[in-house]
Amino acid sequence: MARLSNESPGYAFYAISIACLLIAQSIAYLASNFEFLSQVAWLGLFSFLYQWIIFIPSAYLRTAAYFDVAGSSGYFVLALYSLFRPGYFYTRQIIVTLCVLVWAARLGWLLYQRVQRAGGDSRFDEIKQHNARFFNMWSIQALWVFLVSLPVYCLNSNNADPTLGPQDMVGLGLWLVGFSIEVVADLQKTVHNTDPATQGSFIQTGLWNHSRHPNYFGEIVLWCGLLITSASTFDWPQYISICSPLFVTYLLLEVSGIPLLEAKADSKWGHDEEYRAYKERTPKLVPWFVTQPESDLGVPMISKTDDLESDVTQELSLIHI
Repeated sequence: MARLSNESPGYAFYAISIACLLIAQSIAYLASNFEFLSQVAWLGLFSFLYQWIIFIPSAYLRTAAYFDVAGSSGYFVLALYSLFRPGYFYTRQIIVTLCVLVWAARLGWLLYQRVQRAGGDSRFDEIKQHNARFFNMWSIQALWVFLVSLPVYCLNSNNADPTLGPQDMVGLGLWLVGFSIEVVADLQKTVHNTDPATQGSFIQTGLWNHSRHPNYFGEIVLWCGLLITSASTFDWPQYISICSPLFVTYLLLEVSGIPLLEAKADSKWGHDEEYRAYKERTPKLVPWFVTQPESDLGVPMISKTDDLESDVTQELSLIHI
């Protein structure tokens, strides 16, 4: 089957967009115990409307400048809406929603900085010239936002407030660990890339010495944590929310995350003995204790490369068809 491109008929992309909307509504229907037009279903619809509204000026101006902003702000706006629409404001709901807001605000800031440094977003140079294909990207992003945040939407729709217990503490602890790993990994990468002494080199220090993709690991862990805490109030149908961390994990491991980055790195540095040694000794995702070799000067070895590994938000915001 040929890969879709700008030469593909527009109806193919619109069909995918419709499929995304149907998937979101089907999952919402199941999570709401087969209740038609439940709060979760409205959130799924709102996710698409939000992205499509921002698509309109983007298509008119032929710009992708708003795409990443729409993604991160979508998490932010929908999380707030899911909390305020029923208006229960239970402690667990407030805490979990705040976790999403903090994560989304940081995501938006990082994406804004990335676009500013790059002077634009070259990922969409071709796509934005094809309205149907461009529209499809916004639809897929809407599904992305909805599925990843589903545990929070289910939690905030429940009129239930059991006492915070060990399950909640475990979940919030995992969120804190995952978020901290993501923040530290991205900070280390930023410092590494802006330091004249290491700028343009391949990072293999700090958390990057223990995992080739520590930011992705943190991303997966934090959403697992929010699922665990949110599940304290779930009815059985709402456990379909497990699709949230599973979806993130699948995309990062198999689709738009690690495979693409590692293939690009291998094509450029597969002949480099030091790179091969780094790849062989360092776990792909889950951090582990790794003894890093030292140069004759007693400092960790660094090999030159482009900035092949982005922060987690760079790959999360790019969806490949």
